Amino acid sequence: MTRHTRSTRWRKALLTSALALTTAATLAPTASAAETTLGAAAAQTGRYFGAAVAAGRLGDSQYTTILNREFSSITPENEMKWDATEPARGSFNYGPADRIVSHARANGKRMRGHTLVWHSQLPAWVTNIQDANTLRSVMNNHITNVMTHFKGQIEAWDVVNEAFADGTTQLRNSIFRQRLGDGFIEEAFRTARAVDPAAKLCYNDYNVEDWNAAKTQGMYNMVRDFKARGVPIDCVGLQSHFGSGGAPSAFRTTITNFAALGVDVQLTELDIAGAGSTQYSNVVQACMAVARCTGITTWGIRDSDSWRASENPLLFDRSGNKKPAYDSVLAALNGGTTPGGGVQVGVNYRLVASHSGKAADISGASTAAGAQLIQWTVGSGLNQQFDFLSSGDNYYRVRARHSGLVLTPSGTATGADITQQPDSGSTSQQWRVVDHGGGAISLVNRVSGLALDVWSASTADGARISQWTYTGNSNQRFQLTRV
Repeated sequence: MTRHTRSTRWRKALLTSALALTTAATLAPTASAAETTLGAAAAQTGRYFGAAVAAGRLGDSQYTTILNREFSSITPENEMKWDATEPARGSFNYGPADRIVSHARANGKRMRGHTLVWHSQLPAWVTNIQDANTLRSVMNNHITNVMTHFKGQIEAWDVVNEAFADGTTQLRNSIFRQRLGDGFIEEAFRTARAVDPAAKLCYNDYNVEDWNAAKTQGMYNMVRDFKARGVPIDCVGLQSHFGSGGAPSAFRTTITNFAALGVDVQLTELDIAGAGSTQYSNVVQACMAVARCTGITTWGIRDSDSWRASENPLLFDRSGNKKPAYDSVLAALNGGTTPGGGVQVGVNYRLVASHSGKAADISGASTAAGAQLIQWTVGSGLNQQFDFLSSGDNYYRVRARHSGLVLTPSGTATGADITQQPDSGSTSQQWRVVDHGGGAISLVNRVSGLALDVWSASTADGARISQWTYTGNSNQRFQLTRV
């Protein structure tokens, strides 16, 4: 998302989009009554509904009242971009970004980081670099410093933004591609994973919502290649800047096909010219119909805050009043399927380690608090059966069927044992589901950011299951087997 103008780039591909998606059949949410705010309605199915926020507007009481009431996630508009965070080489400024993050933490909001590597809003000292080795060092140093500063506070990062050229399957001729070649994207993602293994890593772009577009295909092929080769990518961002006709007719197909690659899909910068109720509802319903479409962010709050202000593209008018599109979005959010990689609340599963074929097992079938999680040959015992209790936002507590206790790390350190403990609902007992497809999942702890892991990839009965740095290797993958 640019700071000022993208006056024509979306029009060519989007103003002629088909008018609407047919309404997707959805399942009723588990909540007993419809929620009355966007964030709460989205949370019923484990999703977020967020807004892009400017630090300079946090002093506007109308702005912050709407933000705090309606939205569950925040993306900084410009405050984490390169020109803001590293205006001079090695000199970092986090003041405006820190203000946004502090507001998010004080008000219980999730944070998306936007963005680490982008061809736009670069300071001149970066664009003037002529040497590949220098630019590589500068890029990796920038990623490392920014992510380290915000480590533990950002749920997902737009690691690379808008790298594909319009109307083609190829990368744009940016300073990064000129100096480093096509491999700069992979290098950025690998660097980012090393800095913060717990953060989700996203690729974000515009005009990639139509499945039939060349640019969409180029992005899809890149993500498919990354997943096949083990390049760490967890999510894709479809910016979703639409003309008055709304999303293209193949929008849901695009979401579905990216999700099938094993990545989350997020609608990261949604706005629609004229804010038509049907158009907004169709976009939200397309997301709600795909379990791995995990959240939606509008680019701004009120029409007056928008980079497209003359088109009145948002859910609140210039006086902060809800527009008709708000009601249609809220209604769509109050119905939908639940993300979580195939995990269903109320279903008992065995968790069978992919590398060994052995089941996660409470040692000795103990019902005592503190009993350890190990792997053991698959049997019929209830101590090898677990169900998932939703904590919202795609986090779950994992409850042993025989004891009613939930899986809890013994500490936050790498290698800490996993034990069963009484369910307190605490964040240390909450696990994020990472879907690998085909019923295989990994579980990443909300507090430590470490994954459930069979120690040393042992295949022996009795091998302990601990938490370890997330790699997605087979000893961190567990097949969900219904019982």
